[in-house]
Amino acid sequence: MKGMRQLSLVKGSERFVFRYIGGDEAKVIDAFATLASDRSTKFDWFDAAVLSYQMGRRLETELDEVAK
Repeated sequence: MKGMRQLSLVKGSERFVFRYIGGDEAKVIDAFATLASDRSTKFDWFDAAVLSYQMGRRLETELDEVAK
């Protein structure tokens, strides 16, 4: 499941794009948490939860494909 992945979120006039290598999902979730903790950005905990959910759904779909 290696390979470049991307998640993005548009919020108002800001765009958050996260590019990462498959297998580095834990690092990306850490980055979500760090960004959500930073009050100088518009990225909040709800945004982190939405992107984490999307990442999980993608992983679930990939695992289903491997299991076939």
